[in-house]
Amino acid sequence: MAEVKPILIGKAPKGAEQQIFAHMANRHGLITGATGTGKTVTLQKIAEEFSRIGVPVFMADVKGDLSGISQAGSAQNTKVIDRLKTLGISNYNFGSCPVTFWDVFGEQGHPLRTTISEMGPLLLARMLNLNEIQAGVLMIAFKIADDNGLLLLDLKDLRVLLQYVGDNAKQFTTQYGNISIATIGTIQRGLLTLEEQGGDKFFGEPALDLMNFIQIDHSGQGMVNILVADKLMTAPKLYATFLLWLLSELFEQLPEVGDVEKPKLLFFFDEAHLLFNDASEALLEKIEQVVRLIRSKGVGVYFCTQNPIDVPLTVLGQLGNRVQHALRAYTPLDQKAVKTAAETFRQNPKFDTEKVISQLGVGEALTSFLDEKGIPGIVERVLIIPPLSQIGPISSQQREALIKGSMYYGFYEKTEDRESAFEILTKQVTQQAQQLEQAKMQAVNEKEAAARMKEQARLEAMAQKRAEQEARFRAREEQRRAQQTADIFGSLAKSAARAVGGSVGRQIIRGVLGGILGSSRSKW
Repeated sequence: MAEVKPILIGKAPKGAEQQIFAHMANRHGLITGATGTGKTVTLQKIAEEFSRIGVPVFMADVKGDLSGISQAGSAQNTKVIDRLKTLGISNYNFGSCPVTFWDVFGEQGHPLRTTISEMGPLLLARMLNLNEIQAGVLMIAFKIADDNGLLLLDLKDLRVLLQYVGDNAKQFTTQYGNISIATIGTIQRGLLTLEEQGGDKFFGEPALDLMNFIQIDHSGQGMVNILVADKLMTAPKLYATFLLWLLSELFEQLPEVGDVEKPKLLFFFDEAHLLFNDASEALLEKIEQVVRLIRSKGVGVYFCTQNPIDVPLTVLGQLGNRVQHALRAYTPLDQKAVKTAAETFRQNPKFDTEKVISQLGVGEALTSFLDEKGIPGIVERVLIIPPLSQIGPISSQQREALIKGSMYYGFYEKTEDRESAFEILTKQVTQQAQQLEQAKMQAVNEKEAAARMKEQARLEAMAQKRAEQEARFRAREEQRRAQQTADIFGSLAKSAARAVGGSVGRQIIRGVLGGILGSSRSKW
């Protein structure tokens, strides 16, 4: 192993120096203290010192103060100069660190996104505050997406997938389990709330390449990646779940490195209590697993919160490097918190740790770091050495210049929307609707054709009936005429017969016969 490089963090005016050994920095750490006691400056000091030895850093900036690490400090800061004089430190060379700003909302840094699939159902259920049953249905939806080759990239993909699952719940129940339409509706409402909190900007592509966090600049300094989180903090669960996702992805993607000279990355988790509030047992197990195992990937995790009791004991026991700023014991609950914080240290016989915690001034802390062999050091009361960089936020013009000068500028600013579940299922629904419309049109056409055929048959039947009626009419007419003719001839014959039988007839006959006979007689 290469030479150990201790990093000076704190010093007592007339006491021992407190150092973090670089090869022990991936054994994680904890920075605690009440608001206004100096936690942010301590975090900045640790981050810049590791950056200077070539360790990349990620940290969330919930108040905007950490942006000053990008600018060199100034001797005009009288508080810094006074602290250096108190500690007897001279030749203090102010300097800055290379910084990349990230922002979920894309307003004060490069847009930072992931996909729904990468987030996964467990963390997404936490983000949506789902109960166990609702989380189970969400997992079924993810399984259906996997089985059907449906990419879940953004919120509209998940919404259309849930609608698809709900519309076909009976079909999926046998294979995947019970799916309640009401539960689907609850998840959909949660997605709407998440979208209002900025989730529509958080999910999508291009997704973050975590290797962008692990970069060294041309001078050999580690890149300090700052997540602008002041707006993100208005949605605490989104903030906490997002940082947990980052940790989980680092754990999944980074290779095992074992013992290292210095960490591959330091990860600072500010407002860490938000991570554990209302966390399910399954989620707490996942957090514990990640924290326990990620150090073998060369990643050190430093939780920042007000009190050690904010962190579960299973996680707290893995945090070897400790910085405790002042806690105020105004109530019985505060007194209990102070006592608990004191008990987490290896005690120093020179002072009462519990009493000192309440007496610490701003920028003063109790510290205990792992020694070269990984053994926790005895707690010491020290003053935190000021950062070399600027304390406090930078201007909007300085931030804009850093963003535009970044090697990532222009890449993450452009969104992508490749074919995924939304396009596939929308196309499928459209095709089904078209097929249904075609089927309806065909049914209508067939019905109209049948009606036309029926009407044609009716008309033909009527025509046939009219033809038959006309034929019968003509036959009757012909029969009537024939009968009429027959009646006329019969009448004539009867008239003739009656005439023959009458006197006139006889006279005519005689006349005729007489003419014949008379003529005959005259000849003879």
